[in-house]
Amino acid sequence: MIRSITLSIGIALLALGLAAPSAMAQEQVSVPVLCYHRFGPMVPDSMTVTTKNFSDQMQWLKDNGYTVIPLKTLVAYLKGEGPAPAPKSVVITVDDGHKTVFTEMQPIVKKFNIPVTLFLYPSCISNPHAPYAMSWEQLKALQQTGLFDMQGHTFWHPNFKKDKKKMKPEEYAKSVQTQLVKSKNVLEKKLGTKIELLAWPYGIYDDYLESEAQKAGYVMAFSIDRRNAAKDERMMSQPRYLMQNGALPGFIAVVSGHAQAKKGKKSEVAF
Repeated sequence: MIRSITLSIGIALLALGLAAPSAMAQEQVSVPVLCYHRFGPMVPDSMTVTTKNFSDQMQWLKDNGYTVIPLKTLVAYLKGEGPAPAPKSVVITVDDGHKTVFTEMQPIVKKFNIPVTLFLYPSCISNPHAPYAMSWEQLKALQQTGLFDMQGHTFWHPNFKKDKKKMKPEEYAKSVQTQLVKSKNVLEKKLGTKIELLAWPYGIYDDYLESEAQKAGYVMAFSIDRRNAAKDERMMSQPRYLMQNGALPGFIAVVSGHAQAKKGKKSEVAF
């Protein structure tokens, strides 16, 4: 009888020991979040990825068993409200609202049937002084495909680091509120969707900005710190990879986890 009980306990402990690594592995899931800006046949600046290269990247993902998942699916997992994404999951985001998202990217997104999140700053949308940007009508057309989700990128894409240096404290605080709250309100009114995710302009953030973003109603925010998004990262500065035009091996290194910066290292766009 005693031997039987001892054997049962031993089996139970063995089962727990085998289950523990599995549970730990599940908690260590991380996902590359890619951050694009513009597309086109040529590369006039560092933020443009050629349409062909983007198409080739999406084809490589498909051919090699990767799945592009909605950003909100990843957010749910990171918040502890959803299951862990499957291995070889990737998220695609695009910042700013450039018109080439509509003309160049959209056909490829439709071809591969992939979800995309657009981080928009509304001051440029349908603005005759910003001919590079999309219109509200184009954004609504993208929404209707069921493949594009819209989220926030502040109101006019400020450089918070420069603003903090040149503004008085009370002026800076008011400006931050405008960037975070007004942009959210405008996008929700114009697009009829809930804005709860934020991308930091130029990748600039700090404790104060993260706190103010939470107060404004954002549940998660994203930087460009060149690491996979994961539960052990700060919820208001989850990393993304800034995507620039380059050969396919560089893209493969990013999505396969071989191009991650060290934890704690910040990345900002040069200005």
